[in-house]
Amino acid sequence: MEAESEPYVRLATMRQLHQAVADLNTARSLADTLQTVADGIVAGLGYELACVNLVRPDGDLVVAAFAGNSAAEALITGRVGSRTSWERRLAMGEMWDELRFIPHTDGWVLLDDDVPQWHTEGPEPRFEDEWHPQDRLYAPMYASGGGSDLLGVISVDRPRNGRRPGAWGREALQMYASQSAIAISNARLRANMQRALVRLEREQQALRASEESFRQAFEYAPSGMAIAEMGGDQHGRLLRTNDALCRLLGRPASVLRRYSFADLVHPEDIGTLLRTSAEGGRAELRLGRRDGTYLWVSLRNSVVADTADGPRFLLTHVEDIEERKRHELNLAHRASHDALTGLPNSAELRARLSARLCERPHSVVSTDVEALDAAYGDVDEARAHGFPADGFDVGRGVGPYDHHVHSVAPDTGNDDGSKGLAVLFCDLDGFKSINDRFGHHTGDAVLIEVARRLTTCVRDGDTVARLGGDEFVVLADGLGSADAADLAVRLRNAIIPPIRVDGRAVRVGASFGIGWAACGMTAEEVLRSADQRMYVEKRSRSKVHRRAG
Repeated sequence: MEAESEPYVRLATMRQLHQAVADLNTARSLADTLQTVADGIVAGLGYELACVNLVRPDGDLVVAAFAGNSAAEALITGRVGSRTSWERRLAMGEMWDELRFIPHTDGWVLLDDDVPQWHTEGPEPRFEDEWHPQDRLYAPMYASGGGSDLLGVISVDRPRNGRRPGAWGREALQMYASQSAIAISNARLRANMQRALVRLEREQQALRASEESFRQAFEYAPSGMAIAEMGGDQHGRLLRTNDALCRLLGRPASVLRRYSFADLVHPEDIGTLLRTSAEGGRAELRLGRRDGTYLWVSLRNSVVADTADGPRFLLTHVEDIEERKRHELNLAHRASHDALTGLPNSAELRARLSARLCERPHSVVSTDVEALDAAYGDVDEARAHGFPADGFDVGRGVGPYDHHVHSVAPDTGNDDGSKGLAVLFCDLDGFKSINDRFGHHTGDAVLIEVARRLTTCVRDGDTVARLGGDEFVVLADGLGSADAADLAVRLRNAIIPPIRVDGRAVRVGASFGIGWAACGMTAEEVLRSADQRMYVEKRSRSKVHRRAG
């Protein structure tokens, strides 16, 4: 089963990868972008050395950027390897999806080819997946839009953990290489566009040639491009769009000229669009397609100005990022949910529970008038109600008038109708014997079915999480003591019926402990309280009644 700390490692890796990809968009030139690609691998992906080999116009690859070792950087930066040698490398070794791994046992034949390379010394591997000093790992970069148009190759060395990357590390490197290819293509495109704009302003004598150059760069750009009116009653109206944008949005150019981006943007993203249109810059938002669906895009605005008349129009670059957004959401879901059952995992459970708790225990103030009297009267009494001594600092969020809705535990001994956030800790009875007798396959099927049954028994706003092993936790808000007890009975009765796995019926029971979340407690304290009550309840019943069979 998955280690409890793995979701935290995945989440940290995702954050580092997200930051490294974000840094790619801050580079101002192609050279800066290439160096940022190399630096991002060393800073965010866990390798000590990284090299970016860029395809030249003649087809050969030049070492364009290096990170991690200044001596190696001085030795090979600017050196060229032939396209034939590179194609040979990318055709041999092991295929890790788009990545290419050449183990040291195969790579000795490459020692004498013309590809620039550095050699590192080190001991022989002690175990199977340990990194060897002469292992090679390459991440090809292809031009935006996929296909076989090779843009360059990223080569990495010396994983910091000393091991060959696993499935998670390979996926992160492949995703980074894909985003790096987009960033490099965009940097080249921006450079071409900037040159075209400079010519429009400075070379009046060659105005026609500059306009033609701009037109070609605009029309044949692989990403969506648009020119929008700036200022006046028609501010934001699309004046011109290229074929790539028309294909992206599923609308012909004649139709797009009737709209502005404000007409196409998702209602939740209109504020982001207005800020970007007014200030220029970059934003990620959703644009509507002809079929009614929305597509995630990266929108970059440049204000094109006339030296005499001021701003004239907006030049907008639109990049399709739907796949990256979907991948990010998938990674975020995998980092916060149990891989077997699909339920929120331990980390997500603690996060949701902590969001409902604050450090200060809830204290009841009879009326608002009494609270104000306390704030403006006796200093000690005012402080007891959460007010400052002077009675004027109401912005700290800890007094009776803060925006936090305090969680209070109902009186379990006297059901007075008060409601609270119930925490039901569930431990399956008899699950270990099923695992031992029938194997983990049957045990996993039981856990999946139990998770389904628990989910169907709770309300939409409640949380069912898998804490680990055969332990589950249910968070249900707005319950009284009797409500929580009734819910525990319903959940237990839902678990007891036989579960069929591969034609065999197996049964498990369940023990529930009911705890209550209250401000002043930590998430760990709340879970520990519910856990202890579960064990008290388990011991109070005989073994025959604990198991369903």
